Formats: sequence, C-alpha cells, structure tokens
Amino acid sequence: MDNKTQKVQVSFRMDSGDKKKVTEIYESLGMNLSTAFNVFVKKSISDGGLPFDVRDPFYSENNVNELEKRLKEAKNEKGTNHPLIGE
Repeated sequence: MDNKTQKVQVSFRMDSGDKKKVTEIYESLGMNLSTAFNVFVKKSISDGGLPFDVRDPFYSENNVNELEKRLKEAKNEKGTNHPLIGE
C-alpha cells in the first residue's frame, strides 16, 4: 500500500453543539462527518488553501468604497444629520 492510499486516523476537538449541528447538515446531504471532512481536505488540496473566503465582508472593496464616499460627504457636510437618541 503506497502513501496515497494508506489511511490514518485524525482526531480533533470541537464544541459538542457544533458537532451535532454539522452532523445533521452532512447527514441531510447523505454523508457522515468523516466523509465531509475528507471532502474538505481534498478541496483544500485542490484549491491550494481553504476552499472558502475567510475575510470579513465588512472590508470588501464595495463596502470600503461606500464608507469612504460617505466619510467624504460627511466632511463636506453633504450628509444627513440625525438627532442623537435622548436629545
């Protein structure tokens, strides 16, 4: 048996509530947690990293551009003034 087909056991800890939820999700897709983890590993290898984006969407290019636009408008007093709560 070569290294590509030799199976090894992997062990890790996770929150019990998360495990229950994710097990239900994967079972609804017809796979167990072990199979789902292997799919994740194969996809990570194929993509050369995590198979999804882990960046905070707050810092997306569109959002940053919108924030910069609104800041510029506020500095030029073109924004809308809103009363503070309690005033």
